[in-house]
Amino acid sequence: MKAMILAAGLGTRLRPLTDVCPKPLVPVANRPVIAYITAYLKHYGIRSIVVNTHHHARRMSKFLQETSGLGVSIELRHEPAILGTGGGLRNVADFWGAGTLLAINGDILTDVDLGDALSFHRSAGSAATLVLHRCPPFDQILLDGSGTVRDIASRARPGRLAFTGIHFLEPEVRDWIPPAGFADIVSSYRRMIASGERIAGYVADGPYWRDIGTLESYIRANREQSPEPILFGPGCEASPSARVSEWAVVGPDCRLEAGATVTRSVLWDRVRVREGVRVVDSVVTSGRTVQRDLVGEAL
Repeated sequence: MKAMILAAGLGTRLRPLTDVCPKPLVPVANRPVIAYITAYLKHYGIRSIVVNTHHHARRMSKFLQETSGLGVSIELRHEPAILGTGGGLRNVADFWGAGTLLAINGDILTDVDLGDALSFHRSAGSAATLVLHRCPPFDQILLDGSGTVRDIASRARPGRLAFTGIHFLEPEVRDWIPPAGFADIVSSYRRMIASGERIAGYVADGPYWRDIGTLESYIRANREQSPEPILFGPGCEASPSARVSEWAVVGPDCRLEAGATVTRSVLWDRVRVREGVRVVDSVVTSGRTVQRDLVGEAL
């Protein structure tokens, strides 16, 4: 089976981080999100992946072409004009071919059992299967007792389920995507449901799942994914009087000067925190020098 990582989005909810970096390359515990996703797909035997690009496309291309050791074959598909989730899928029809395609959002971290989900999809015999879970802020999917998706609401509603951003698609789904221009796959799914085409829903039982699309969830992901409460990347230097407390992720080649304090925060690579400056509940992007206190900010 092949997979597509949907990575062309602008990442507007994660600004200002995505002003300088495409969302799939944003580091979580000093490792780009897309590296987690490719390792996750590889774990389930997926070796052929296509990634669509648009926002900061050159950075994405450079990373994927130069990074070795991912252990998968990755093809890039650039979108000069952003095509949306449906248009992006349509644009990789030649890669997709005649088999099942797994599509996954490029901004999630999860341990959903893809093997079990794929078995469900095969047995359901549906054109598409959405992987669902219980996550109240995003519960928009109405699923009936037979495992069929009956409605996809525009906002969360009681008694529904959340879409994980993972779906299995058969080639006939392409017939429901407009032939040109921007297209949203959820709009196609709604048309399929209205026309009586079956879309199945696989319910994952209490998986780990984190959408890094907002600053709050991004900071939380760093705490969850860090192998230790205080994580230093290689090449860091900290003054003996600098203090890192509670938890923090400090990227490679950072410098913490005398009396600097970092608490519940994420520093990307090559950050310098000046003498006596506090960084609390904040994110600092690559190469920045912090010369004033930051509390609940992104720089």
